[in-house]
Amino acid sequence: MKPNFVLLPLLLAASVAHAAPMGFRGSWMSMGEFSADYRELTVNRALTRADAVGATALQMRSQDGTRALDNQELTYTRLLRRWNLPSAQANAWFIGGIGQTTERGRPDAVATLSPGLQLDFETTRVYSAVYARAYRGEGLSHRVLAARAGFSFYETDYDEVQPWLIVEARRMSYLSDATELTPMLRLIHKSFFVEAGANTEGRPRFNFMYIF
Repeated sequence: MKPNFVLLPLLLAASVAHAAPMGFRGSWMSMGEFSADYRELTVNRALTRADAVGATALQMRSQDGTRALDNQELTYTRLLRRWNLPSAQANAWFIGGIGQTTERGRPDAVATLSPGLQLDFETTRVYSAVYARAYRGEGLSHRVLAARAGFSFYETDYDEVQPWLIVEARRMSYLSDATELTPMLRLIHKSFFVEAGANTEGRPRFNFMYIF
């Protein structure tokens, strides 16, 4: 069903919110990613339409099991710029954290900073994003680079679930020097999304986001 002129801004607001790292002012957002070698859980609260604070717990390990890393941090998210287009929206986000990281083979946790940037563009039918984040501490240097693109199978009304196909290419220096390619089915509703898929090596992955 194609949205009419009145519904379009609402549909865009709901859809874009689920691609963003924070919700609307006063809301709480929880996000998670779970796979065999990477687990991350984030909770934040939007203090304004452009600022959110929260906390993140991250665990990762190399596929051969020889390296493992645990990170806990307080996070700050800032909407740097928003471009409202006639039938689309684009955003630039700062995502940063300060916390501590424990690495297998090291006796003590180290203080870490994790600045990052996300750029995204979305309509009711097309989505794309790029993401870069660095984790830095004494003797620790880790980065995550990712690019996503996808499309919805059909347009829906504001209160209906919309299915999307999303493909992500990602490099995580701590885990591997290889690029991980993962196609996922995404289901979006006005207050949540879930994603499930498997990378080209057949390793499953599940993501979720919920705004309340």
